Amino acid sequence: MAVGKEIRGKIKSFENTKKITKAMEMVSASKMRKAQDRMRAARPYAEKIRNITANLSQANPEYRSAYMRQGGNSKVTGFIVVTADKGLCGGLNTNVLRAVTNELREVQAAGGAAQAVAIGNKGFTFLNRIGAKVVSHATQLGDAPLLEKLIGPVKVMLDAFVEGKIDKVQLCYTRFINTMKQEAVIEQLLPLSANRLEQTAAEKAQYGWDYIYEPEAATVIDELLTRYIEALVFQAVAENMASEQSARMVAMKAATENAGSLIGELKLVYNKTRQAAITTELSEIVSGAAAISG
Repeated sequence: MAVGKEIRGKIKSFENTKKITKAMEMVSASKMRKAQDRMRAARPYAEKIRNITANLSQANPEYRSAYMRQGGNSKVTGFIVVTADKGLCGGLNTNVLRAVTNELREVQAAGGAAQAVAIGNKGFTFLNRIGAKVVSHATQLGDAPLLEKLIGPVKVMLDAFVEGKIDKVQLCYTRFINTMKQEAVIEQLLPLSANRLEQTAAEKAQYGWDYIYEPEAATVIDELLTRYIEALVFQAVAENMASEQSARMVAMKAATENAGSLIGELKLVYNKTRQAAITTELSEIVSGAAAISG
């Protein structure tokens, strides 16, 4: 029964794997709910800053922030790449990194250069592997990202844009749609488009106040726009983390089901092998008894 022993060993191994994947599925489900709450909680802050900044910008049409400057001559594109620190989450990281790779090829084909800020260990490792220029990075953010850890790496890219070293900045992350669906997104972060700062009639009525500026309007608007851009990056990180936990939960659920199917198949093979061995032994006993009696 050497074959049967080997099959029993495989069954035991798959059962242990099933326990691990089931535990990871339950942990990811718990973290997913918290990540979704964190993602939703970040939205009102960014929306409030957007409305105040839009109102201030319209109240001071003579001033145009450097963050809204169009058309540079450096031919350099910046990428803020948001990925997970860990794997085992299906194609989450692969999809966004594939989209980033396509964008990098288009930039290089047009004769331009690229710089990147990596948020997340998977993206940082990938960008280094393909030889991309990584100017800063933030990894090991944990389950609850802190804005303080993101400000430094992001500021490197913002300063380069203000100084004219970069023409535009692209934000690459995975947008959370629902538990079963996440979408890799690459959207323009800088220069800020007019569409981002458009207000509805209700918002104009709500934020249509007159302001007293201290120290001055230009400084206040620039500071608010900086906070707004940081809020957009934080929102992208929060969405990516919610997507990560959802994708991991689904992947671990599928792995648990696959392990269960394999265990069932192996038990069937084991039972057939055991039955065949017993039948062989009985046949030998019967044949031996017949030979003795005859």
